[in-house]
Amino acid sequence: MRNEVKLSRRAALLGGAGAAAALSACSQPSFAPLPQPEGPFKHGVASGDPDQTSVMLWTAVTGADGAPVSVEVARDEAFTDLVLEAEAGPAGPATNGATPYKLLADGLAPGLPVFYRFRFREHVSPAGTAKTLPDGAVDAFRIAAFACCNYPAGFFNAYRHAAERGDVDLAVHLGDYLYEYGAGGYATEDSERLSRVPDPVHELLTYDDYARRHAQYSSDPDLQALKAAVPLLLIWDDHETANNAWEGGAENHQDGEGAWAERRDAALSAWQAWTPTREREPMHERWGRLEIGDLADLIFIETRLTARSEEVLLDPFPVDPDTADPDDPENRRIVAEWLERETGGADRTLLGERQLAFVSAALGDSVAAGKPWRVFANQVIMGRVPAPDYAKVMPFWLRWAVQANDPLAWSFIKRFSFGTPFNLDAWDGYPAERERLYAAARAAGADFITLTGDTHNAWTIDLHDEAGVRVGTEFGVTSVTSPSRFERLNLPGVDFGTYTEEAAPEVLRHNAYDRGYVHLTLTREAATAQLMVVDTCKSREFNAYPDSVWRVRPANGGAVPQAERIS
Repeated sequence: MRNEVKLSRRAALLGGAGAAAALSACSQPSFAPLPQPEGPFKHGVASGDPDQTSVMLWTAVTGADGAPVSVEVARDEAFTDLVLEAEAGPAGPATNGATPYKLLADGLAPGLPVFYRFRFREHVSPAGTAKTLPDGAVDAFRIAAFACCNYPAGFFNAYRHAAERGDVDLAVHLGDYLYEYGAGGYATEDSERLSRVPDPVHELLTYDDYARRHAQYSSDPDLQALKAAVPLLLIWDDHETANNAWEGGAENHQDGEGAWAERRDAALSAWQAWTPTREREPMHERWGRLEIGDLADLIFIETRLTARSEEVLLDPFPVDPDTADPDDPENRRIVAEWLERETGGADRTLLGERQLAFVSAALGDSVAAGKPWRVFANQVIMGRVPAPDYAKVMPFWLRWAVQANDPLAWSFIKRFSFGTPFNLDAWDGYPAERERLYAAARAAGADFITLTGDTHNAWTIDLHDEAGVRVGTEFGVTSVTSPSRFERLNLPGVDFGTYTEEAAPEVLRHNAYDRGYVHLTLTREAATAQLMVVDTCKSREFNAYPDSVWRVRPANGGAVPQAERIS
């Protein structure tokens, strides 16, 4: 997501406005090492990438010395009814003394939980619960969806809440599972106070850098609780490699940092070693489909590293935002034509031909099988989100504060007065590709739900194609800890979420401030989404509650219904 670094570097949109509203100065971290728990299994256990008969099991062993690391899988928590005993293999080299291990547990029964643990010499790991995907008739399936997890920004309370609620069949992580920045970089201002200084303290570039950061995340007790409680499906967005990654590079990959492909592959190798995922070749082409019996298909896509065209920026802008009148039709025409020229080309892609063909076939197969639901695991906002005219809708005192204290931020804010989208790093910057996806869904007779990360905000969006035909519903997942661009402007009389809802016809709900996750329950009659929020990530004492609850009915071959708010 580009607003973390680019907005701060350019004093853009509401990062600058936040400064105008009296942001506190960042303290310099002391780089003191974090204390680590004792024992060889300090990084916990995890399961992931399930299908009907198998699931990947993962751990890391500190001090592995060549002795075997074995796995036990049982039907009961006491491990008296074993269904599998096998030796795990190392998934990568040791990092800070810890070696990751994996085993694909196969030959399991569909849709049933199993318990697993690892053994190393006389040591036994914590036990985890894994679950294969169901086969045949399925009445209900429950997904917890997460995104944007920045270790130095706060505690992983959203993970903890989902782990303990007891009604999750699969955790889906929609990207930004970790961040590549070093100490003093994005969202690290509280890291020393919270004892969450990033390791290593510099920006990640090499395999060892990325692996050390994964190891640090894996030591977190709340993430460990989630990984032990439910299987994970992980897709990446940009920060697993570098901010605003695309096929040929990234915003946060500069000259002097080596070849982009080498950094990308180093990052993905560490990601593959330190997560419970099946290996793929080439690594950066990670897309696929999980079949949830006769109820649903979960289609996960890759929109960063395989085929993404480079992002279009609002700087340089085709008119001078400081002097041009945004109400002048000629100026608006100039900006509209520039947007069409820069973003509207048929050659601008996110998925690419091969992935789009896979998605089209998966949609068709799902409809042919009579399944009521198709759910995308998607990185960036798919719906149309025109930006509010912040220069008009913000209260006078806030407009005055921004102009007086940060003229550069005000200049950037004024760009949105000319009818530009909220975020050109999202599908709004690739409208032709979006229409190709929507056309594929129409051709298959498929409605869909998309779960989306990236923005650090919570959304409900009513998806329409260019002709205005409803095609599905999007639930945008807010962050686990990463701050919202609007977070420090949660002020009396100011609601940036409401501004968006009033400016964007497709947006039914925009929570611009809170951290949390989405809990989605699929049944044959309805899909019910809870936009869950936690009241803080700066303390381990927290409360969690639904921001709102939404119900979607399946189209079943007819017109696609709009999401209905039920709470």
